[in-house]
Amino acid sequence: MMLIDYLDRGARIAPDAPCMTLPDGTTLSTHAEFHQLTHRIAAAFLSNGFKPGDRVAVYSPNDADAFACVVATIRAGGVWTPVNVTGREDETGGFLHLVGCTRLIYHGSLAGRVPALLARVPSIRSVVSIGRGRDDDPMLSDWIAPAGTLCADQPADTERLAMLAPTGGTTGAPKAVPITHRQLVLMCLAHNVHFPEQQPPRYICATPMTHAAGMAAFPVLAEGGQVIIHQGVTAVDIFESIQLNQATRIFLPPTALYALLAHPDVRTRDFSSLCYFLLAAAPIAPERLAEAVEVFGPVMTQLFGQAEAPFVCTVLTREEIADAAANLKHRGRLASCGRQTAAARVEIMNDLGDLLGPGEQGEIVVRSDLVFGGYWNNPEASTETRRPGGWHGTGDIGYRDEDGYIYILDRKKDIIITGGFNVFPSEVEAVLHTFPAVNDCAVIGIPDDKWGEAVTAVIETKPGQTLDPDQAIVACKQALGSVKAPKSIEFRDLPRSPAGKVLRRKLRDEYWVHRDRKV
Repeated sequence: MMLIDYLDRGARIAPDAPCMTLPDGTTLSTHAEFHQLTHRIAAAFLSNGFKPGDRVAVYSPNDADAFACVVATIRAGGVWTPVNVTGREDETGGFLHLVGCTRLIYHGSLAGRVPALLARVPSIRSVVSIGRGRDDDPMLSDWIAPAGTLCADQPADTERLAMLAPTGGTTGAPKAVPITHRQLVLMCLAHNVHFPEQQPPRYICATPMTHAAGMAAFPVLAEGGQVIIHQGVTAVDIFESIQLNQATRIFLPPTALYALLAHPDVRTRDFSSLCYFLLAAAPIAPERLAEAVEVFGPVMTQLFGQAEAPFVCTVLTREEIADAAANLKHRGRLASCGRQTAAARVEIMNDLGDLLGPGEQGEIVVRSDLVFGGYWNNPEASTETRRPGGWHGTGDIGYRDEDGYIYILDRKKDIIITGGFNVFPSEVEAVLHTFPAVNDCAVIGIPDDKWGEAVTAVIETKPGQTLDPDQAIVACKQALGSVKAPKSIEFRDLPRSPAGKVLRRKLRDEYWVHRDRKV
């Protein structure tokens, strides 16, 4: 099945149901209207020299017409090159140049950024604005094909590219990940298997929908559900929207969840309509996950995947999280990213290529049709991800317990080696997150003449709250021992990616900039 065949299912089963809506309940389009709009945009592509495989970037804040352009790109046989509007312009331009982007559709509010972006991406030969943009750029409303126009189906080839996605760049310069129609359909079907709802889902889309949040919207479209479009993660707006729209699912990174939990009104709101609070993109501190169950109910769900194997390699279900939060016997499972999904086999492998048994630490590896075939024009980096037996190496270190739950200890490149001992930052961060004043934290190794690296914690506190660093260090020593406890604690803002991930590697590099070696 091609991705567009899957997405069109919503218009077939629920043509008159709301598709794109605003937080105040206003319906922007029904499924039939959204379906027709994507046909008109796709037809305009094809009548303006578009060729299958053309790369299209949609550069916009969250907007229904912008997301229609994403779906229209797929309908016309193009390749969606997702960009995060909150990202730095040089990074966005660098990625679009890397993949040879040929077409840019931008929101008129971003017109001032377009000249610099075009200067970085000379391959772009067609520019269209959503709303009024630069004087010479056609507006989408004038450019699209006439009402009633239908775009002919493209030939079926499930191995054809649907996306070229950035890796995220948390451990270095972003690479481009080719993602096929096969991978995306399998990802969506795994969503359907693991997150069923009795009624069509109502999804709060608050993070960039021209990026990962848009992928999370694909299964909602196919189920005839409703995408509630928010402009960023604003706690009060999300609280009110959940209640007003009776939202059933929301997808956020842990950092955004922390912001919601920190809001003083969060425990006074009604979240009873929620079925799934989907967490992905980064590990979450167990104590915060237990708090989230207390606040939002038995709906918290943790996903693990990568751009290289999108989204659903493992899942810690809402039932498992609720049980672990309430049952001391299973409390440790809150530190897990769950068990393998219906779409992937997940194992632990040592450096010799041997699969390991329960409790043994090694690299988390995946074998699945979700896995990509290699980075775009980067065979050297592609080779680094391949493991014996056809396994994909995630670069994450972890272990599996006797019940099949996978635990991520850390990225291979983030391990701290202090005095010859290995320290996984996530272990220390989990202890620090038990302090109510901690909003977020990152543990790194900084240069030390005696130990090589000294374990150091960098902490963001919640507004108006303070933390006694000596007390925090003592708690870490009691929980983990002296070797793993921070030698010092600093308080400051943490560097983040556009998706909200803490950039531990960038933070670490600040402390090693004047050193010849990085270990």
